[in-house]
Amino acid sequence: MRVAVTGASGFVGGAVCRAAVGEGWEVLAFGRRPSVVPGHVGGAPYTPWDLLGDRSRPPGADAVIHCAGSVTDWGPPSAIWAANVDGTRNAAAAFPRTRFVHVSTASVYDPFLPTVMATEDAAPVRRYANAYGASKAAAERVLGRAVILRPHAIYGTGDTTLLPRVLGAVRGRRLLAVGDGRQRISLTSVDNLVQACLLAAAGPVEHGVFNVTDAEPVVLDDALRAIMAERGVDAEPYYLPLGLVEPVAVAAETVFRLLRRPRPPRLTRYAAGHLAVERTLDITAARDRLGYRPGATSFAGASTW
Repeated sequence: MRVAVTGASGFVGGAVCRAAVGEGWEVLAFGRRPSVVPGHVGGAPYTPWDLLGDRSRPPGADAVIHCAGSVTDWGPPSAIWAANVDGTRNAAAAFPRTRFVHVSTASVYDPFLPTVMATEDAAPVRRYANAYGASKAAAERVLGRAVILRPHAIYGTGDTTLLPRVLGAVRGRRLLAVGDGRQRISLTSVDNLVQACLLAAAGPVEHGVFNVTDAEPVVLDDALRAIMAERGVDAEPYYLPLGLVEPVAVAAETVFRLLRRPRPPRLTRYAAGHLAVERTLDITAARDRLGYRPGATSFAGASTW
């Protein structure tokens, strides 16, 4: 089995490369960075490859696992759209007539309403809170026959988004959060996502859309307390109503834009609203059609992430 992995220099792409090499597959790793530590891609040959610029013609592959793209809700919308839509289109064009596995996101579901055990036909929607969700939905639409995976809140070794945001919300002995803590959420460990990627690349399913999460949803308060305990942080979750937090987030975003800050404020409207209400996904389709068998949500080992 020869598989090409885009975004191999990133969190998810690197994990996919390592797992595929472990399965004995021939892996072709492509990424935007000039180079990576060989261990990051499991020792696979790595090629710098700019999906929005000059790139060499890749060798043939049995499947492509497309992990490249923008994962931020902050920055110029045009750059986010280019990375997620044009980049996806260019990746698919580079591997014509090849099984294409696209790592999308649960942010394609309606961000303004609770997501309650959503099935795949609940997206895309007509409105999005930012360029990230809108561009990922558009990226799905530019693909023809592809396997599309929709994870939610990916975490695990090498996490660059979820865990840093949680830790960044700690103030003294309080972990500031939004909602009441009782809302249920579906999380996706990077190990479970990698499992789905390999099943999609090698399995009998050539196209379709699949939610990909841990085995069962968890209660937000339980998840936050587990993270704090595993990291050894002496902080208690402290919940604020969304109606109070949202104006503060708007003000913070306005100031950061005026100052042209390249990094987002610690609090954005997207981050505030994303976990303030239930965000759960139905993974029946992935179980039945891909043979997906996810593990439970666990933060064991988070002290070293």
